[in-house]
Amino acid sequence: MIDLSKTIDITTTYLGLNLKSPLVASSSPMCEDIANIRRMEDAGASAVVLHSLFEEQIERESDELDRFIGQGAEFSYEATSHFPELLHHVAGPDTYVEHVRKCKEAVGIPIIASLNGTSIGGWIQYAKQMEQAGADALELNIYHIPVSPDDTGESVEKKYVELVQAVRKEIKIPLGVKLGPYFSSLANVCKKLDAAGADGLVLFNRFYQPDFDLEALTVTPNLMLSSPHELLLRLHWIAILYGQVEADLALTGGVHSATDVVKSMMAGAKVAMLTSALLKRGIGYLDTLTTELLVWMGEHEYDSIRQMRGSMSRNAAPQPEAFERVNYMRMLGSYSMR
Repeated sequence: MIDLSKTIDITTTYLGLNLKSPLVASSSPMCEDIANIRRMEDAGASAVVLHSLFEEQIERESDELDRFIGQGAEFSYEATSHFPELLHHVAGPDTYVEHVRKCKEAVGIPIIASLNGTSIGGWIQYAKQMEQAGADALELNIYHIPVSPDDTGESVEKKYVELVQAVRKEIKIPLGVKLGPYFSSLANVCKKLDAAGADGLVLFNRFYQPDFDLEALTVTPNLMLSSPHELLLRLHWIAILYGQVEADLALTGGVHSATDVVKSMMAGAKVAMLTSALLKRGIGYLDTLTTELLVWMGEHEYDSIRQMRGSMSRNAAPQPEAFERVNYMRMLGSYSMR
């Protein structure tokens, strides 16, 4: 039997990193365990995005420390003897930075750290610490939900751009920006983020909607894993953005099969990120995906990932209007009642 891995090139690049395949394990609680990251590498992940360090975590711990120091000043000098215990209690950010360092020591694939925040504040300095700990790149996960009717679209977009610029100033390693699809002109926002210093755009963040508990009359968290259907929105926008921005494009959300990976590459993505598929099928599923990707490419006579990248993008499509309003009309016109 022919070893397809020797005849078909599935290597790619992302954020300036040379990757053995387009399969990247995206940010999730699985990445808190170094043993899991080792298993991801063994199963075929070309890189791993660590779980996020949240702005709120850093600021809350900083507030606790400031409050404790203030209280200590009001009492006695001996109160400072409690500082070591408190510092250990609020060492979340430091623990995260140390986790980055240990991950780099444990595996040979690139480790991408993750910061999750929405404002410009002291928490951004941790981007530099992640770089110093050895992170190969940083993913800035901007999870912002504007709820005030006074927040204009322009002000929200400005906040995104300024945040990216602020993080960019802190680090020299590549910067990816993960964002959601809910902008009035997504292509324009992506162009602005590209100009602000983003080396990669990760599309899209999944916004988790809370549910109502009717018995307790409370608003409750509601976590649902992604489905292959969610891939379509990502394909649509990556196909549109391909060739219009300098930043690398990463697709995340809805990748569950080798054909999903192929579609991602044909749309124009450099990598396909996945988490839900691994939670459902196990980390070893990465090996299955790699094999199935090679088989599909062999059967369809593709020699490399580069050969297919962007082949189904808006720029390459013989009918670019398929990505625009005319597709909406055709879709409605093609439906028939059964």
